[in-house]
Amino acid sequence: FGNRIPQLQFEVIRAISSDRPGALENRLSGVALIPGAGEFVYASEIVTQDDGMGATAPENAHAASGETDLVTSLDELQSLAPNIGAVSLVVGWFGNDLRAGEIAIKPGVETAYKNTYPETWSVAGLARADAHVVSRIDGRPAYGGTPSDDSVAAAIANLKARGLRVLFNPFLFLDVPTDNALPDPYSDDAAASGQPAYPWRGRIAVSPAAGFAGSADQTAAAAAQIDAFFNAEWGYRRMILHYANLCAAAGGVEAFLIGSELRGLTRSRSDAAAYPAVAALKALAAEVRAILPQTKIGYAADWSEYNNHQTGGGALRFNLDPLWSDANIDFIGIDNYLPLTDWRDGAAHLDAAASPSIYDPAYLAANIRGGEGYDWYYADQPARDAQARTPITDGLGKPWVWRAKDLWAWWSNLHYDRPDGTESAAPTSWVPQSKPIWFTELGCPAVEKGANQPNVFYDPKSSESSLPHYSNGARDDLIQRRFLETHLNFWSDAANNPVSAVYHGPMLDTANTYIWCWDARPYPFFPSRTDVWGDAANWRTGHWLNGRLGAAQLSDVIGVLCADVGFTAYDASTLNGQVTGFAVTDTMSVRDALAPLAAAYFFDGVESEGRIKFVPRGAAVASAYTESDLVLPDGEPSFGFTLTRAQETDLPLASRISYIDAEADYRVAVAESRRLVAACDRVASSSLPLVLDQGEALGIGARLLQDAWVMREQARFALPPSQLALDPTDEIALEIGGRGRRLRLTGIDDAGARQIEAAATDPSIYETVLGPSRAVSALQSLSQPGRALAVFLDVPLLRDDQNPDAPLVAAYADPWPGAVEVLKSPTDSNFVLDTEVTRAASLGLTTQDFYSGPLWRWDRVNALRVKLISGTLSSADDISVFAGSNALAVQNPDGDWEIVQFANAELIASNEWRLTKLLRGQAGSESAMRGPVAAGARVVVLDKSLAQLSLDQAQSRLPFHYLWGPRGKPISDPSYQGAVLQFGAFARRPLSPVHLRAAKQSNGDIALSWIRRTRIGGDSWEQTDVPLGEDTESYEVDILSGTTVIRTLTATTSSATYTAAMQTADFGAPLANNLRIDVFQLSSVFGRGAAAGATLTL
Repeated sequence: FGNRIPQLQFEVIRAISSDRPGALENRLSGVALIPGAGEFVYASEIVTQDDGMGATAPENAHAASGETDLVTSLDELQSLAPNIGAVSLVVGWFGNDLRAGEIAIKPGVETAYKNTYPETWSVAGLARADAHVVSRIDGRPAYGGTPSDDSVAAAIANLKARGLRVLFNPFLFLDVPTDNALPDPYSDDAAASGQPAYPWRGRIAVSPAAGFAGSADQTAAAAAQIDAFFNAEWGYRRMILHYANLCAAAGGVEAFLIGSELRGLTRSRSDAAAYPAVAALKALAAEVRAILPQTKIGYAADWSEYNNHQTGGGALRFNLDPLWSDANIDFIGIDNYLPLTDWRDGAAHLDAAASPSIYDPAYLAANIRGGEGYDWYYADQPARDAQARTPITDGLGKPWVWRAKDLWAWWSNLHYDRPDGTESAAPTSWVPQSKPIWFTELGCPAVEKGANQPNVFYDPKSSESSLPHYSNGARDDLIQRRFLETHLNFWSDAANNPVSAVYHGPMLDTANTYIWCWDARPYPFFPSRTDVWGDAANWRTGHWLNGRLGAAQLSDVIGVLCADVGFTAYDASTLNGQVTGFAVTDTMSVRDALAPLAAAYFFDGVESEGRIKFVPRGAAVASAYTESDLVLPDGEPSFGFTLTRAQETDLPLASRISYIDAEADYRVAVAESRRLVAACDRVASSSLPLVLDQGEALGIGARLLQDAWVMREQARFALPPSQLALDPTDEIALEIGGRGRRLRLTGIDDAGARQIEAAATDPSIYETVLGPSRAVSALQSLSQPGRALAVFLDVPLLRDDQNPDAPLVAAYADPWPGAVEVLKSPTDSNFVLDTEVTRAASLGLTTQDFYSGPLWRWDRVNALRVKLISGTLSSADDISVFAGSNALAVQNPDGDWEIVQFANAELIASNEWRLTKLLRGQAGSESAMRGPVAAGARVVVLDKSLAQLSLDQAQSRLPFHYLWGPRGKPISDPSYQGAVLQFGAFARRPLSPVHLRAAKQSNGDIALSWIRRTRIGGDSWEQTDVPLGEDTESYEVDILSGTTVIRTLTATTSSATYTAAMQTADFGAPLANNLRIDVFQLSSVFGRGAAAGATLTL
């Protein structure tokens, strides 16, 4: 730094952890770990996909931590939720049909062909080629594959090592693609073609389903179909028992589910009173008990399934009671997505009278044991639209039998079936309070009005995709948080959670409440890596806690800012907002720090009752007034009601805010909202040091713009001193001059009468509205170099300065690790570095057969077609080719390499080249030509990326153990590969002679001659002869009869004599017509060189 202190910048990050015991992070005790589909998503060691050509990609390591996705994600979970104690491990197989009698349930893979290391995919004894291959959408798998058995076992071990209890959750995905032509069981006689795409497992049923013509329900066919569902070769029982055995082999788990949300099956009957799926689940529980005797076993019923089956006309049956009361079932599992709100836009809907905000914890808590599904229900969608609520009543005085929310009464009472609308004389087998309830799932989507319908989710591929009732589809993390916090706090209160007189524990086991969901794919890499995960876009408004857990509450941020200066007399309890990130960019007052928060979250501060109250805009009207309520202050007879309306030219046309973009690696971004028509051109600019996504930023900008236009009306008036309860920030309704106005008080001057300044307001402005969101910028994951493709080339000498005793090595890897290290040893240990390949080679494969061609002149007939995996090619002029450019090596099936040069390169497809105008068999490699070399042959571009091994003459033809892999990793890493290799030192092989001649002498002898070639230094035109290139000049000439060598002649010059006597001895008489010979130049190191063979005419 030039002997100077460099400029240093520091970023101090402070996590705001709420001290509230009821905060989500502090209450969270269990999560459901998804995605349940992903071939190695749960593996605890990095698994890498290898295409065999040097390109590798991690299957399960995308975070900057360098750890596996699972390890990174669980580390984050435990750091954010210190009281986490249990995890529901979701692992899925795939069904292919909604018809119970036809469905096959198998492990699935994303593709039938994939090479991975160090782990290969296998589930239930199936290899990849035998598994179900999931359907594809726009060329991408619709699902991840079933997690491999090894990775599932590793995940169980990982969770247990962290001190987490494991609930194993076998899961059934339905891979029914959009273009299917399967008979739809939900049609008369199952005659409709095409089942809904990617449906919910709860829709699996007998076919035709109940309520449709020709239904199998209440017939023997239902029993047969359900038996097939459970007991077929690839039936449901096989999946459950496989995982029970896997859990046992993994050392056991604390709890195990035999199924979840099979509502369509558990309500299918073989006669009026028989539920064969319930009986099958009982039998399955017994089989699992035999495998896992110490494990708690349960079934996770849908929230609409757990209590009873209502068949119409006042009839119902407690169809699941035989299962719930079974000795092998330890708990009542409920996937709880019961609605807590019935919120609508505006203030005219019924719930607005109960609460000023959908986020109000008291309002939400009241609806856990009240509201829809407890006090009332909607008969149909028109009734819902009109809020025409029907009270839930019962003529027998037991309304709880119809209430999905009344867990207390269902759990505490005897159950009596009502087969015809009247109670049976005897109760079912259920024993009141006999078993605890577990919320095996509890969740809410992070979408506006998510609590209206928490069970729905947005997933464009699925027929189940939906937004909650009356939601505008905007992302809303806060409603998810308030929903979950309300539930966890409610059930943690002993007053809401009675204790059983049977097992002496609470009705709801809060330690076994599993929030849906936490993803094994760590945030922010999921969802930013849309190139890796096809479901990433669903995260924005989905049920995920990743990326949301740990977010600061607006009230907590304000509390920290105030506490930092020792100020405690404040109240921010009525504020609703979640702050992803907030930067204090300079030394400033608390007021200045609060200003951007107030602007973005639309609240005001006011001194009241000795405290600073922070009040949200759009709150409920505090009081309503008419003109008769106004007064004239003493001494100010002209102080009547005045209304000032700002002229349009003074108002903004657009609102422009700068913010920190959460979806673009936290870079500063700008969002702008503007009016379509206005007689002004002003732009209101704001700088918000807040972490937002684009949709949030645009929503804030739009509300700021609307707020400015609504507040263009400013009012002044006076109220009597009796209205002392009013404070600035209160909102009132004022009717004057025949017109009603809603005003927010901005100032009060108490001088006898209360002289008030106010601004017009509209609460609809402050509702959650987001602008369009863009695709998330893909984060750069930490590079994970994998196995390199190394190609060893034992080829003729290409340059005079090469070591003739050592082969060349080319290496390619994607991602490139900086260098590929090659190590060697005479044994399988004690490896030492031999060489480093510091540049990636250009490699490829031929795409069509490559035939032999002419030597030492242009081959204008053949074309070499090459598909490169790396690099590029270009044409060159003749002189450049003669000078050595555009050289590559083509490997034949015997492992030998032909050196080929080309003049013309034509790109004919992606990375595929057609090379023409060739020079063949260069550097004496003509013996490697074949007729043909089949397509698929290895091709290496001969350029400066190649390195040489460090063998010397004594080692050149000895076998060595070699290892090669990415620099920086230990040789024990799976990315290192090895082989025992022995080379031939072909660079020392003398080239074959040329111009073979034979001349019959008068005495019958045959004079043989040839011209030698040299392997080194033969390109100078000034030389009278090419260098010998060997220690001595010597040759051997084989005389052949057919293919049999019958005599070998030796020579020390480029000629030899085959005497008449030799001919007579070899053939019985002197030769008269022709002679077949092979000529070899000899090397004292290599031995015989390349053969020059010919049949010579005498």
